[in-house]
Amino acid sequence: MKDRNKTLGEFIIEKQEEFKYSSGELSRIINSIRLAAKVVSHKVNKAGLVDIVGAAGEQNIQGEDQQKLDVYANEVFIQTLINREIVCGIASEENDDFITVQGKDASHNNKYVVLMDPLDGSSNIDVNVSVGTIFSVYRRITPMGTPVTLEDFLQPGVNQVAAGYVIYGTSTMLVYTTGHGVNGFTLNPAIGTFYLSHPNMKYAPDGKIYSINEGNYIHFPQGVKDYIKYCQLEEGDRPYTSRYIGSLVSDFHRNMIKGGVYIYPTSSKAPNGKLRLLYECNPMAFIAEQAGGKASDGFDRILEIKPTELHQRVPFFCGSRNMVEKAEEFMANAMQ
Repeated sequence: MKDRNKTLGEFIIEKQEEFKYSSGELSRIINSIRLAAKVVSHKVNKAGLVDIVGAAGEQNIQGEDQQKLDVYANEVFIQTLINREIVCGIASEENDDFITVQGKDASHNNKYVVLMDPLDGSSNIDVNVSVGTIFSVYRRITPMGTPVTLEDFLQPGVNQVAAGYVIYGTSTMLVYTTGHGVNGFTLNPAIGTFYLSHPNMKYAPDGKIYSINEGNYIHFPQGVKDYIKYCQLEEGDRPYTSRYIGSLVSDFHRNMIKGGVYIYPTSSKAPNGKLRLLYECNPMAFIAEQAGGKASDGFDRILEIKPTELHQRVPFFCGSRNMVEKAEEFMANAMQ
């Protein structure tokens, strides 16, 4: 069978032996995310036809207006994971606190926690721009048989056992890693099946795209300003092309395929950056590294940051290795 005819289900079964400590749970978690993604994809694709776009009238823990589809996606992913009784805890960007999942007979014996951004880039929903879902999986560190605690979620990204994203665009794709490379699967909506379409995805060491919200230029730290000027300079293979969608999943996905760097730095408006370490940066950093790229906060590796709170924000530099390292060089020089 050719790889491109392989379904996600077949791929998961084939790779089961890579999950060292799992007796099937991790595969079932990926399968649950696959199912929820299909449901959300269906809703996203008909969002313009029904009253599911626009704000829900509430704000999430971040103080951001929740979009109706945000709320829907959050409920779908949470309920799908709970109903399958395979996780012991869930944390979502949309929820104030983590959710404890008791499992069968309230035994608290499940091994994994899932952290997620159920609908990244949701401010783009009303204008028909691609949005996505980001997820991250860890083994619990508290004893099995007891309820999960905050400690299970505040793990450095290097402890992730799986991470991925779903992009709801011109086609729906699920991209994930379990620490053995990155593979992408495209949904055939006619039969509801994901097929392996992008095996062994890799970042080029260099790229020609830089993705940053240049409208905030005046608020950026000097190192970022200097790097932007470097990208715009007519020299060598530059100037680079500026591409910024404002949906992390979309910007990341394009840059991984075409080669590029994504930057969401600190600023005078967002002194800690805007992206969340646990729901966005850690999973994307894990994927980036598995694809041969790099991810840092401008100085240090994202995956080694020890989280201190569920909704912690950090600056994020991610993409083709040489481009990230060049940006880090400008950051370091600006500090001298």
